[in-house]
Amino acid sequence: MIFITIGLIIFTLVAIFVVKRTIAILIRQEIHAVGVIQDQQKEFLDIKKSLDLEQKVLEEQVSQIFTLYNLTREMTRTFSENKTFQTFKTKLSESVSFDDCLLLDPLAQREIEEKQSQGYLLWTLTGQRRALGVLAVSGVADDQQAKMTILANQFALALRRVRLYQDIEQLAITDSLTEVHTRRHVMERLEEERSRAQLHKTNMSFLMIDIDFFKNFNDQYGHLTGDQILREISLIIKANIREIDIIGRYGGEEFCVVLPDTDYEAAVYVAERIRAAVEAATIKAYDTMTKATVSIGIAVYTQDGKEINELIDKADWALYRAKKEGRNRVCAFGVYHK
Repeated sequence: MIFITIGLIIFTLVAIFVVKRTIAILIRQEIHAVGVIQDQQKEFLDIKKSLDLEQKVLEEQVSQIFTLYNLTREMTRTFSENKTFQTFKTKLSESVSFDDCLLLDPLAQREIEEKQSQGYLLWTLTGQRRALGVLAVSGVADDQQAKMTILANQFALALRRVRLYQDIEQLAITDSLTEVHTRRHVMERLEEERSRAQLHKTNMSFLMIDIDFFKNFNDQYGHLTGDQILREISLIIKANIREIDIIGRYGGEEFCVVLPDTDYEAAVYVAERIRAAVEAATIKAYDTMTKATVSIGIAVYTQDGKEINELIDKADWALYRAKKEGRNRVCAFGVYHK
């Protein structure tokens, strides 16, 4: 009986030991499992944090792309440099905080240095072959300067487009030899000035100018010398008219000038000044030194006509009369006569 009791006690103790050991093993396994779960949870949190950061970066990039798209779309609605800059400033204020924004001439070195000394940030806007301008902006925070640089570059592209359009437009309206306006452009401007004169009840005059005996220059000296004489005389004409006056090459050796707000007496005075200046000039054409004269015909709105074709025809008729009367002279239309 004693042995049975001792056996039961020993069995109970062994059972308790086994149970405790099993429980200990289970607890260790549970602790390990909890540790693994915590590590996985931390890893998941790190991944989520990384994804949140990437999402934020992507959102900023998308916002930046949209801003650039919107900015470019608005700036390309016009070919006016001033309107393009005003659009840029408006759109810039939606993305970047700043106090002042200026577009400076790249050759205005003193003004550029002055703005720099006042704390303005400067961005030089460049085209393919030249500086287009200097963007001066004040009050931009440090964390927004990178975005400001991107937007400034976008503005430079828009400004380059505007300047390219202006260059092409200038080429289209400029005679390649004499660098005065083409006949087509002068006719367009003549119509504009006629409409303005009609609206405001003001005067306007039209000059037809022809180089006397020009064919002789080509025959005697060659066409290259003749071309240089054309260039020199166009410069003389430009030097003797106002900035508001419009000079063009009508064709061959003929020039024409539109004189806004100019009556008969003033037109005769301008024409005579051009004629005298050409007569007095010694023209250097390569190795040739020569003299030239011009004949000029005048027609006045509305004294000689109210329609463009009528004014041109009467100025041409007056020019023909000036040539017939001996050249190197000024003739106003007056009336038709043989």
